[in-house]
Amino acid sequence: MKPKQLHSAKQFLNQIKIVLCQTSHPGNIGAAARAMKTMGLKHLVLVNPKQFPSEEAVARASGATDVLEQAKVVSSLEEAIADCRLVIGTSSRNRALPWPLIEPRELSSILDKEPTAMPMAIVFGRESTGLHNEELQLCHYHVNIPANPEYMSLNLAAAVQVICYECRLLALSQNSYDDCDGSDPSHDLVSDENKATVQQTEGLYKHFESVMTETGFFDPNEPKLLPARLHRLFAKAQLTEAEVNIMRGFLASMTKHIKYQVTKTAGQSDPSKVNSPVKSSNEE
Repeated sequence: MKPKQLHSAKQFLNQIKIVLCQTSHPGNIGAAARAMKTMGLKHLVLVNPKQFPSEEAVARASGATDVLEQAKVVSSLEEAIADCRLVIGTSSRNRALPWPLIEPRELSSILDKEPTAMPMAIVFGRESTGLHNEELQLCHYHVNIPANPEYMSLNLAAAVQVICYECRLLALSQNSYDDCDGSDPSHDLVSDENKATVQQTEGLYKHFESVMTETGFFDPNEPKLLPARLHRLFAKAQLTEAEVNIMRGFLASMTKHIKYQVTKTAGQSDPSKVNSPVKSSNEE
């Protein structure tokens, strides 16, 4: 039974990627790789690192060179998380638009409720400024490490260590389930519909934006908070692949209907009826 339990934990951790955005110091990349390997994680993605590969990163990795060698370097956060069904963004600042905020230990409750929300990405921002608002809008949840409020200067690698530790505890809890009856009860909760990936959800958002612009509901030159609110809506909904397809099918049908009405109206004598837009209702 033990080999099956260990395989279960490794399989779980193998579905988690750690994403570092625009890391300025290569030593922090190496230290983060070390933190990951000590907890059994191996998938590291670097978004536009200032310097990588680096001898200093190798030195700070202290033997976790395999994590560095397998690290993937990409040009955008969207590319880094495109295949993920759950994205957690680390944040220590209050934002203008509230987002679902959790502590690291709450990861287990989220995955208990959303067993199909894997693979998962946990995203860390720049050493000095963290994640930008636009990047945080790509996340389903924001995680905050409850550090000492009098001194909240947490090193990037230390933050990675805290999160990876919680991931390992979560993976080991899968083993504790196996100890009971030889199976993971979460498998009984998995539905036939997987959660949509970030790429699929972003495709839905862009489709929404296109139709809203076409109908005059949205002005891309004055977006205000509407894009952020839509991203938050989709993050809260945790849409499945089937639900995304339904929504996109509806939007495609709407576009087809609009074009039909425009063509029909263009044949009428009153030109004022052509391209009559819906009144914009962009939010402040």
